[in-house]
Order: sequence, then structure tokens, then C-alpha cells
Amino acid sequence: MRGGWQTAWVKRIAVEPQSGRYESLRSAVEAAGAEVVSVPEADALVWADPARSAELGSVVDQGPSLSWVALPFAGIEPYLPVIRRRTDLVWTCARDVYSRPVAEHAIALATAGLRHVVGYARETSWAAPVGRNLVDGNVTIFGAGGITAEVISLLQGWNCDITVVRRTDRPVAGADRVLTSDHAVEAVRNADAVILALSMTDETRHIIDADVLGAMPHHSWLVNVARGGVIDTDALIEALVEGSIGGAALDVTDPEPLPEGHPLWGLPNVVITPHVANTPEMGIPLLARFIERNVATWLADGSVDGVVDPVAGY
Repeated sequence: MRGGWQTAWVKRIAVEPQSGRYESLRSAVEAAGAEVVSVPEADALVWADPARSAELGSVVDQGPSLSWVALPFAGIEPYLPVIRRRTDLVWTCARDVYSRPVAEHAIALATAGLRHVVGYARETSWAAPVGRNLVDGNVTIFGAGGITAEVISLLQGWNCDITVVRRTDRPVAGADRVLTSDHAVEAVRNADAVILALSMTDETRHIIDADVLGAMPHHSWLVNVARGGVIDTDALIEALVEGSIGGAALDVTDPEPLPEGHPLWGLPNVVITPHVANTPEMGIPLLARFIERNVATWLADGSVDGVVDPVAGY
């Protein structure tokens, strides 16, 4: 998605928080032809630290000349209060920037579950053979953004039958079928793997509920690389305890971080990774390249990629 506005030839951008960890982002701004300045002097702001989202509102209010704020991740839920308060600004997110590494992680989790790598890793003696292939299998993906496109791309050659679930039935390249969200139960009935790669909004909260989990085959694995809140955690625990699904591989949880002693930690058919489908070490170089491109087009014609819809929430 692209957005643009009429602008003078401005070249002043702040990169916050100020930390040596984000030197590559400051270098990206300068490489694109802009000057790195403090927030009160800036015409745009690159916010670099998703862990400090609560500070963003007060920082933005220090910049009377700001017209554009660039956020570091695709998920913008923590920022929505300030985005909706400051609709005078153009807000962008790093949509699709991290899609390939996240897709890689999703497929790794799916195969680890289906091939019983999760179970074998916990054995203390030679175990009997168990598991099934993802090759020639059925994959259902919730969401139709960049991660889904990359998952489909990486699965090419595996002869998977791919179903995509999204808000509309608009076709998705590489998918065998597209179903709307109100057909979620139908979409998972034959799935060997269900991969969640959708935005977190009011509409998608708990889209994976007891009904959807109940429709999944007993061997099917649920993989979440989206946001924890798209799953009804209580319903998931019940399904896992009862064995009505094969298991769950979760890079994100609700709550997050998942507290010690939470029931999910003790279940044998669960693998949890601590929101590392895209780590800072992986992500910052990708973000720097995206920021450099976006700053360059902003300076050239006032347009930017990844414009956020404050109402939709992504």
C-alpha cells in the first residue's frame, strides 16, 4: 500500500530511541539523502524499538513539524492509541519486511510437529517411528499478506494443497482456494497444518476458537506466527489435553511473555518459541533496507510504503 502527500524538499528525520543498537537505521536515513536530527527539529520519525511502544506518544508530541512516523514491525497493536490520537500524521509499518524469515520459521514449526521432531527431542531412549509428511499434505493459512505469500512460495514443489482464509474471497497467487473468515471451520477440516499469519484486530481476536479447533483433524498441527490473541488460549489448551488435534507450535502466545507455570508449558504436544520467528539480529538489517528505500521515495515524491489504516488497525 502506498500513500503520499504534498511536501517541501525536507531532509530531516529523527531516529529514536537513541541507541548504538540502531546505528544502521541512522545510516540508512543518511544513505537515502536525509539528515538525522533530534525530534523537535524533525519532519519525520523512525521509531526503532517495539519494546518501548509506551514511550512513543510523548516522543511524537515533542515534534511540532512531524508529518510521517515509521514503525518498526508489521504488527501495530501497541501503537494504536497514539495512531488514533494523532491522525494528522502519516503512519507506516514494516509490512512484508520480515515475511521470508517468519515464513521459514512457520514451516519449520509445522514440519517439526508433523514429523514428531517435538516428541523425539523429549525422549530419553530410542522411540518407535511416528509422524507424517507435509509434502503432499493439506495446508490452511489464515491471512493473505506477505508471510502467506512467502509460505506459499517456500512450499512450491512440495505438492501441497493450499487453502487461504481471509476477509474477502479475492484470489491469492499459488493458493488452490480462498475462503472468507466466516468459513473458517470448513477451511480446516482436512488440514494437516494450520498456519496463522494474519493481523491482530478486533475481528480476528479468537478467530481460532473451540469450533475451529474441533473441526481440525486429530493429527493436525496449529502453527501461530501471528499474534497470540488470534487463538482462544483456553479452548486450545482443552483441545491439546483431549488430543483432539495433533499439537500446537507457538511463536506467539496470549498472554505474552507466557508466564512460568502456565499450562501450555507442561503439555507434550506443544512447542513454544519466544517470539523469535524474526529476531532483532535478523530484523534490523531488513528494516534498515526498507527504511532507506522509503526515505528515498519520500524525498523524491512524498510517497511511502506500508501506510497504516488507523480504523482497520493494520
